[in-house]
Amino acid sequence: MKKYKLFTDIEESYNELVHKVSWPTRSELVNSTIVVMVASIIAALLVWLIDIILNFVMTHLYHLAS
Repeated sequence: MKKYKLFTDIEESYNELVHKVSWPTRSELVNSTIVVMVASIIAALLVWLIDIILNFVMTHLYHLAS
């Protein structure tokens, strides 16, 4: 019986995920998650700060023009 390419691809993907991929330990996963969360919060705070500064500058520029 001829196997369809889709089934062959699924089987190969499964075998690679089970036998070849090195999965992180729970502590590595938790540490990585914390790093990503902290980096995301810092990035959000920087964007917020830039938004506040640009809002302040643009408000003053528009008041000078009018």
